[in-house]
This record gives sequence, C-alpha cells and structure tokens, in this order.
Amino acid sequence: MKRLEGRVALVTGAASGIGLATAQRLADEGASVMLTDFNDEAGTAAAASIVGAEYAHLDVAREEDWDAAIAATVERFGHLDILVNNAGKGDLAPIEETSLEDWESTIAIDQTGVFLGMKTAATALKHSDHASVINISSIFGTSGGFGTTPAYHAAKGAVRTLTKNTALHWAQQGIRVNSIHPGFIDTPLLDQARGTPFEQAMIDLTPMGRLGQPDEIAAGVAYLASDDASFVTGLELYIDGGYIAR
Repeated sequence: MKRLEGRVALVTGAASGIGLATAQRLADEGASVMLTDFNDEAGTAAAASIVGAEYAHLDVAREEDWDAAIAATVERFGHLDILVNNAGKGDLAPIEETSLEDWESTIAIDQTGVFLGMKTAATALKHSDHASVINISSIFGTSGGFGTTPAYHAAKGAVRTLTKNTALHWAQQGIRVNSIHPGFIDTPLLDQARGTPFEQAMIDLTPMGRLGQPDEIAAGVAYLASDDASFVTGLELYIDGGYIAR
C-alpha cells in the first residue's frame, strides 16, 4: 500500500545522502516530490532518477529562495502536504577556533533555514488535509557530542525545540511537526573518514555496532509524513542505533 498517494512533498538538501534517500522513499510511497538543493547539477540529476520528481534551486538561508521554491511546488503539483527540512552543514572546530563567520554560516543553514521553511510553507500547508513537517535534527541536538562543532550543536538543539514550539502552535490547525535525530549515518559526508580511527570511533560509540543507512532515516520520515502518525506531533524520533540510550 502506498501511504502517500496523491500527496506532495518538498525535501531540502535532496541532492544526496539522507535527502535523496528521503525523496526516493516518499516517491515510492506515492508522493510527488520536489527535490531542492543549492547544488543544481547534482539536484537535477537526483530528480531525474526519481519518477515524476522535479527539482528547484534552494539556498535555505535565503527567504527569497524559499518563496520561489514553495511557489514552484504549488504551481507544478497544485498543493503542498509534506515539508522535510533536511539541508544542513557542519564543521570540526572547537569553540576557540570557530570564527564568527563560520558560526553564522552554520546557524543560517541548520537553524534559520528550518525557521524559514516552516514560515514560508505555512500558508500552503494549512490548505492540506494531511500536512506534516519533518525537521531533521541530530543526536547532537540533544547531547554535547565530542565537545566540538558548537554551531552545529547549537543549531540542531534549536531545531529540536523549535519543532516542539511550532507543533504546539499548529496542533489544532491541522499541521503536525516532528523532528528526527539521526545518529552516525553512512552518507557521502563521511567519505573522508572511511577507514580512519574516527569512523571506528563512531561505530564503537553506537550500541548496535554499525553506521546507520540513509534509507533508515527515510523510513522514519515516511512514517511521520503518513496517516500512520496522525496522532503524533512534537515528537523527537531518534534513529541512532541506541546512541542516546547510553
């Protein structure tokens, strides 16, 4: 059974990794999907790999880009039911070595981008009978991680709380809002760590003893987007192999 037949989804950061896996899973569940990214070449290729999908350029830190992406989605598909705020970035520096420029860049994408997405999509979502927002946070939105990447942790923690705040605001307006907190996921972002002690450390810190797969995050998104989660809002869904349970 295709749980999302007839619904329309917009996924940010959809050119690769979790975003691409999510777009594919939502399409497999019957949704029409607008893939968005700032990497137009990769985003266009990703959309071409999914039957019926479209691509729109979107720098999530730019309000005008959000206005254009939402308008393009509604124009192409007629409406919007599902918003997946997935786009993000990180760094490896401790706080003493994090410049204000780097801090502001990470906050703009990982935190402000989620705010702008929900704000811009609100009108379209309120016209849907099955509106669902899924914000991709992180295990590091809850824990202090390794004591590095302060901007990433701060932004993902903000996404965690903003999700709950907006879920309460929209609880009786027909829009459900939930967050997913991935653990260490095997995406292209980890390519530079493969075969290194850092990769092994991530595996060792995960009780299940392996990295997660993008498809496993996409499965959580599909659940939260569907009517199977019709009484679920403000949830933190940890897909992390047991990391937060330690």
